[in-house]
Amino acid sequence: MPPKIDRAEQVLKALVERYIRDGEPVGSRAIADSMSVSASPATIRNVMAQLECRGLIQSPHTSAGRIPTALGYRLFVDTMLTIASPAAINVDQVRKRLLPDKTPLELVEEASEVLSDLTSMAGVVMVPKKNRSSLRQVEFLPLEGNRVLVILVLNDREVQNRIITTDRCYSESELVQAANYLNHNFLGSDLESIRSKLLSDMKSDKTRMDSLMQTVIEVASQSFQSSEQSDCVVSGQSNLLAMADHQGMEKLKELFDAFQRKRDLLGLMNNCVNSDGIQIFIGQESGFKLFDECSLVSSTYGTEDEVLGVLAVIGPTRMPYQQVIPMVDLTAKMLSSALKPGK
Repeated sequence: MPPKIDRAEQVLKALVERYIRDGEPVGSRAIADSMSVSASPATIRNVMAQLECRGLIQSPHTSAGRIPTALGYRLFVDTMLTIASPAAINVDQVRKRLLPDKTPLELVEEASEVLSDLTSMAGVVMVPKKNRSSLRQVEFLPLEGNRVLVILVLNDREVQNRIITTDRCYSESELVQAANYLNHNFLGSDLESIRSKLLSDMKSDKTRMDSLMQTVIEVASQSFQSSEQSDCVVSGQSNLLAMADHQGMEKLKELFDAFQRKRDLLGLMNNCVNSDGIQIFIGQESGFKLFDECSLVSSTYGTEDEVLGVLAVIGPTRMPYQQVIPMVDLTAKMLSSALKPGK
C-alpha cells in the first residue's frame, strides 16, 4: 500500500494524475471531485497556492488551472507513485519478440520497437558494448591532395577502408606517427569513445597541443565517426508529435534532429550506464537542453557480470510513469535473459 500523504500531497497527486490523463490544466473543482478525501474547491485553491509557492505547480497562462512543474513530477514519482505489475498480455508480447535465437543487434532493434509500441513513446536501446566497433589496428596512407586512406581493423577480423579529406596535406611520416599513437593508446576501445575523448581533449587544451596531437585529432575525428552500425537504435519518434501542442514545432524539430544525430542522446544514455535498476530524468535533470521538456525512464541490461548497455523510453514529462516504469524494467530483464551466453 502507498504511504499516507498529507492534504497538500493529496492535492498534488490528484493534479498530476489528472494532468497526465487529460493533458489540460487542472482546476480546483476538478481536483475536489477526484480526491478520495472530501475538500471544498476553496480549500483546494488555498492548497494549490501553497504548492505554487513551493514551485511544485504552475499556471501556464492567466485564469487557467495549474500544471505540474518538473519539481512537482519529481515529488510525485519519488513519493506518491504506485507501480503495478505489467499486464500479462504485455509480458507475453515482450517475451515473444525478444527470443534468444536472434542476433544481439536484432534483439536491440526488437527491444526498441517493443518499448515504443507498448508505451506509445520513443524507445531507445544502446547497442551492446560487445557489438560495437572496437579498434584493433589503424593505418593512414596519404593520397593526392588533402585526402587520406584510412584502413581500420575492427573487432576480431572486420576490415574497413575509408577515405577522408583533411584541412591540409599530411606527410607519410606524420600519418605513421598518428597511427602509432592511436594503436598504442586506444587498442580495444570503441570508435565513438575514442573520437569523443580526442575531441574533448581538443576543446580543453587546444592551444598547448603539439603537431602530433593536432594530426591525431583531425584524422581520427573523421576516421572514427560511427560506421553503418549505430551506437543506439531509436524507434517511435513520431509518437512524440503530440508534444508539439505544448512545445511548438520548432522545439520538436530540434528533438527529432537530436534523435537523428544521436550525439546528445548517447551522452544522456551514457549517464545511465553506471546506475543500477530504474533511473528517471525529468526535464532539466538530464543536463541536455534539448531534453528539457522530456522525461527519460531507463534501465541497464546485460549479464550477471557485465553491463552491456542501456535501454530507455523518452517522452513528455506528463508521461504515465506508473505504466512506463514497469515496461522498461520488464524489457531490460527480458533483453538481458535473451542475451545470456548459450541461449
